[in-house]
Amino acid sequence: QVQLVESGGGSVQSGGSLRLSCAAFGYTFSTYCMGWFRQPPGRGREMVAIINIDGSTRYATDSVKGRFAISQDNAKNTLYLQMSSLLPGDTAKYYCAADYRLSSCNSDDSWRYNYWGQGTQVTVSS
Repeated sequence: QVQLVESGGGSVQSGGSLRLSCAAFGYTFSTYCMGWFRQPPGRGREMVAIINIDGSTRYATDSVKGRFAISQDNAKNTLYLQMSSLLPGDTAKYYCAADYRLSSCNSDDSWRYNYWGQGTQVTVSS
């Protein structure tokens, strides 16, 4: 059974950094694509960054590129999101997601991803 467990969220001031982690259980880690999504208050869930099965990465345009970095450690079955230069607009609940289907892995749409963690809150104050 696939299980994803996020950690590392918290409250920081604008300009600060956080590293989110997502520990994965119940499947062969390297055969799934994984991603980070976030849901700001009162808004829908949006893609932040995806790492595909072949290791390629993509990011939400403009909003996070250059400030956030997605990575994974296959030996630890763990996905990371390093967030720097945080802004109040980054305040959201952050979720990791995973899927094995090509149609999902090539999509930025949250509804295409089958497996989700419980989320971790990130709050950035000005």
